[in-house]
Amino acid sequence: MLLTSKLRRIALNQQGLLKADSFGHGKKATLRAIKQLGYLQIDTISVVERAHHHVVWSRVSNYKPELLEQLVTERQLFEYWFHAASWLPMSDYRFALPRMANNNGERNWFKSCDQKLLQHIIKRIKVEGPLRARDFKDTRHTNSGWWDWKPAKQALEQLFMQGELMVSRRDGFQKVYDLPERVLPDWVDTCMPGLEEYASHLIDNTLRAHGFATFKSMSYLRKGQKLRNAIKEQLVSRLESDLLTSIDLGNNNIVYFNPALLEARTPRSQARVSILSPFDNVIIQRQRVSDIFNFNFQVECYLPEFKRQYGYFSLPILYRDRFVGRIDCKAHRAIKSLEVKSLTIEKQLDANFVDSFHQALLSFSAFNGCQEITFASSCSNDFSSIISRRQN
Repeated sequence: MLLTSKLRRIALNQQGLLKADSFGHGKKATLRAIKQLGYLQIDTISVVERAHHHVVWSRVSNYKPELLEQLVTERQLFEYWFHAASWLPMSDYRFALPRMANNNGERNWFKSCDQKLLQHIIKRIKVEGPLRARDFKDTRHTNSGWWDWKPAKQALEQLFMQGELMVSRRDGFQKVYDLPERVLPDWVDTCMPGLEEYASHLIDNTLRAHGFATFKSMSYLRKGQKLRNAIKEQLVSRLESDLLTSIDLGNNNIVYFNPALLEARTPRSQARVSILSPFDNVIIQRQRVSDIFNFNFQVECYLPEFKRQYGYFSLPILYRDRFVGRIDCKAHRAIKSLEVKSLTIEKQLDANFVDSFHQALLSFSAFNGCQEITFASSCSNDFSSIISRRQN
């Protein structure tokens, strides 16, 4: 029990969630947070503020979306694929090269694209400058569905995944593609990492972001047996040299960490509530969250409505060092109103929770550009009633 409590605080401290504004304020703090996390997942769902903004705001209280845009413009970040579409620190660019080169068992999205079309697109961008998918006409007469992208868009994505094009910026939410030599700063290292160096990067990246990790989480959605073997070999070597130690949490669930981290004094958890994105880095690996926090979480927007238990886009509620519930919200931006569609509190909580949750909800509402909070009639539990009365 004491070990699990310690691990929870380590994980949250590494994630910048154990106390408020641990990365500081403003643009520099935003970059520090993203570097610590290793990546920032991009998401299109906008029932509340999109995940990439939500994740940073949860750690940098004065964060504004324009700060992320500035970092992209300044070439401090670049867009590529992590386990999903993400913004990554530009200093990590070379560690995206193995996926681009497709030499670790990874496959790009489209098995074949017309080579003439690929060359045509590169030539146009070279001559005309950055272009979007809509700058290429669709010559087909039918469209069978959302996934039936026009050939030029498929080709753009293929060139992007191969590293022959980069996303220079987003126009609204549309990608603007350009040649790498016009996007990459002069200082960026573009040397392909060797297999051992790449494996080491994945280990270090995961341990920095989370404090400890299983082999499975270090190789999360990374394909290729050679890479997985290299990660295992690195872990064995680090254990033998005492750079890492390991603990079996039961059922052969082995976590690896720097021994000094477990021995160091971890800050105490504060009586504060964080309303997190369902794509937050701290919760994205569901097995880890279940093992350490005893919290089973699923993003239900991908489920048919009749299978949803907590709502379309329920957000995990973090209090002190535990996940204690979920809240499903929708921002009605035109009328500046945040609707709470459902609220579920799953644990017994201390007397400070209601005040902390109220403040968190007010902050979350303001972050979403809303000036009032309403509760759906289905929100009939005691917490909803208390908070609702405080709005009046």
